[in-house]
Amino acid sequence: MEFATKCLHGGYEPKNGEAGALPIFQSTTFKYDSTDDVAKLFDLQAAGFFYSRLANPTVDFVEKKIAALEGGVGAICTSSGQAACFISLMTLCKAGDHVVACSNLYGGTINLLAVTMKRFGVEVTFVDQRKSNEELSQYFKPNTKAVFGETIANPSTDVLDIERIAKLAHDHGVPLIIDNTFATPYLCRPIEWGADIVMHSTTKYIDGHALSVGGVVVDSGKFDWAAHADKFPEFVEPDESYHGCVYTKAFGNAAYIVKARAQLIRDLGCLQSPQNAFYLNLGLETLPLRMAKYCENATTVAKFLACHDKVAEVSYPGLEGSANHELAKKYLPLGCSGVISFVLKGGREAGVRFIDSLKMISLEVHVADIKSCVLHPASSTHRQLTDEQLKAAGIDAGSVRLSVGLEDVNDTIADLKQALEQA
Repeated sequence: MEFATKCLHGGYEPKNGEAGALPIFQSTTFKYDSTDDVAKLFDLQAAGFFYSRLANPTVDFVEKKIAALEGGVGAICTSSGQAACFISLMTLCKAGDHVVACSNLYGGTINLLAVTMKRFGVEVTFVDQRKSNEELSQYFKPNTKAVFGETIANPSTDVLDIERIAKLAHDHGVPLIIDNTFATPYLCRPIEWGADIVMHSTTKYIDGHALSVGGVVVDSGKFDWAAHADKFPEFVEPDESYHGCVYTKAFGNAAYIVKARAQLIRDLGCLQSPQNAFYLNLGLETLPLRMAKYCENATTVAKFLACHDKVAEVSYPGLEGSANHELAKKYLPLGCSGVISFVLKGGREAGVRFIDSLKMISLEVHVADIKSCVLHPASSTHRQLTDEQLKAAGIDAGSVRLSVGLEDVNDTIADLKQALEQA
């Protein structure tokens, strides 16, 4: 099936007489006929559902759909994007391990990696993704377990050279994990460019309607864990918590995603709820239509801002002349999402006056919504960062993040125009 068809028909395939719409299995538990049936589930010898903390039929259908859209062998829907980020890394890491991460990440991700994961004993080194392979190679250590980056950085909109960074990671025997939230699989499928694990905050474009918080982790099935057994012994050695199961032997190229569910989801319980998975599926059904319109509207708005005399700088990969334009043509040929970052002349104070003067566009701690919204990262999503960290993340203290929605673009520009006059 083509992408748009998968969005509608992937995952859930109703049988004769069954519901045409995805059913909500609003149940914590599931009934079985024998203790032997349940024992096989607990021994990972049979597929099924026994407790919705680990798996649920509604969630499972959506996981299958997203895995198909990204080109992976399996997926896990989580309670939030932050949970997905944590699961994606901690399935690989333990205390004493190390991660190489791009520095221009979402502020919440930086905090998770630099502060919370440090408490778990995992060290993270933040690097400038624009450096050469030779320079970046210096940051790898014997205990490095992964490289982490974003397809389109939040909020700088920098585009990652996925193919180059994937090869760099593989040359050092570790997988590349990509946060594909802003691109969605409609605009970019990182697995096709060498990424091994893909995650999303599904709260954003995939949901698209600001209805449900969620995340997802997708396994490409392409990283050879057994070939790097010295770095990833938990994949090739018996897991005593599952009666000696060896993930690579029992599950082949799905070892990573099964291990993530069997260990992390089992113990942390951060699976997505069936109700939220139902909402998420509704968003997926219209994803191609919405993403195409987001990109069209954002391109028009970016061109307007780039010509305005009160705007000092516009960051949008879709603009010719953008530092990321060539990478965007390679990885994002269908468009660069609806997120624009720009800096007003007059700095922080001008940015505040501009935002407070908007009438239709909402000031929200959100992005990638069906309605246009705006935010000042330095005082909100990236508030915990120092000025040096902001600079490393590609954010000016006066930067404004604008998420262009699906309103008539003329109305969006009219609101921006009158607010700019107040700035």
